[in-house]
Amino acid sequence: MIINHNIAALNTLNNLSKNTAATQKSLEKLSSGLRINRAGDDAAGLAISEKMRGQIRGLDMANKNAQDGVSLIQTAEGALSETHSILQRMRELAVQSANDTNTTDDRSEIQKEIEQLKSEINRISSDTEFNTKKLISGGIGATSSIGTTNTAGLSGVAVETPSLDTGAYTFTITVDNAAAVSGQTDAGTGVTAVTSSAAGDHTLGNYQLNVTDDSANAGKKLLTLVNRDTGKTVGTLNNQADDTTSYTIAGYEFTNGGTISNGSYSFTEDADISVAVTDGATTVATATVDNLTKGEFEVAGVNLQFNSNVAAGATDVNVVNNSIQFHIGANEDQTMDLAVNDMSATALGVDTVDVTSATGAESAITSLDDAIKSVSSERSKLGAFQNRLEHTINNLGTSSENLTAAESRIRDVDMAKEMSNFTKNNILNQAAQAMLAQSNQLPQGVLQLLR
Repeated sequence: MIINHNIAALNTLNNLSKNTAATQKSLEKLSSGLRINRAGDDAAGLAISEKMRGQIRGLDMANKNAQDGVSLIQTAEGALSETHSILQRMRELAVQSANDTNTTDDRSEIQKEIEQLKSEINRISSDTEFNTKKLISGGIGATSSIGTTNTAGLSGVAVETPSLDTGAYTFTITVDNAAAVSGQTDAGTGVTAVTSSAAGDHTLGNYQLNVTDDSANAGKKLLTLVNRDTGKTVGTLNNQADDTTSYTIAGYEFTNGGTISNGSYSFTEDADISVAVTDGATTVATATVDNLTKGEFEVAGVNLQFNSNVAAGATDVNVVNNSIQFHIGANEDQTMDLAVNDMSATALGVDTVDVTSATGAESAITSLDDAIKSVSSERSKLGAFQNRLEHTINNLGTSSENLTAAESRIRDVDMAKEMSNFTKNNILNQAAQAMLAQSNQLPQGVLQLLR
């Protein structure tokens, strides 16, 4: 028998310490309702659940963002509803004024009301706001200008100018994942169309026409068609004189009405501009502006109109997308864009409506029909976008619910199971305390030997 070390007591004390620690952890879990209170409880589970918590909170905020988007759309649509009513009233007045039973004075009185209605359309357009953002005055639509270059994923571009001076021009249109032509969509790297550049070469689609002296024919020009992507020559055309109306190489036609020379290409006469939108290396659509005068061309939904003077020289079209962006996801770039057109009287084409004559009233009816159609189209677009957002809200709610359930399974404690553990550890605690008291009495047996 030994008395310096009571091994039985040490063993009992060790078990008591373990049971006490387990009881304390059970109490912590039962009081917090969490299975993981610190990283040591479940390191991997903590990391996974924290990532899930970030996603859940992001989804909940995205849900709120989408609801704010619905409120914004409802604000804009409500304003357009009133604009619709005003336009219908203006059309009613135009029909009334078109009747020749009215005198000049009668039509003047009708025009007074129309002028007030025009002013109200403009006021609605300029004053309709959501959180200080103007909604239907063109502030969240697409704008464009002449002079610099930019890109935008747009379905339409408009640039207004009355005429183009004789000279060399560059018009660059870049569409990113938005040009659908003949059932095709661009390859994803952007679609670019360029007309006669200031550098002097002609560009159509992915091909460039270079002009040099024809060494074999004095005073004549050599035209070479080059693939811009590979740099390889596709075909050549020699012995060409000035004022040739057009050139066709390897199926690509270049139209000219002036003078060609090395390093330059100037329009000394009216000329045609041919523009191509490409999908990869295949030309799928072309369009032409005749004689460089006021007009417009449209290729794959990209529309350019010329309404004011542009000086000779290289000129680019700058397109800026000012659409409002709704962040409707938990992660980066999970957004939806909404552009709302300018709904002022000028933009709708009713600012000049004049019903003081029968002819003017007849013309006004057509103008107002077009304006009503434009507002209807805008309201339809807003309604479709609102429906999309409402489905987004439902989906976000479902995603958040399911992710919360998954996070709960990792993080939350099973109260029934943990209560069973607590009861077990509590009983073991009490037993260990009793056995520790007994084991401490074992060395007392040595005293019997000493008597």
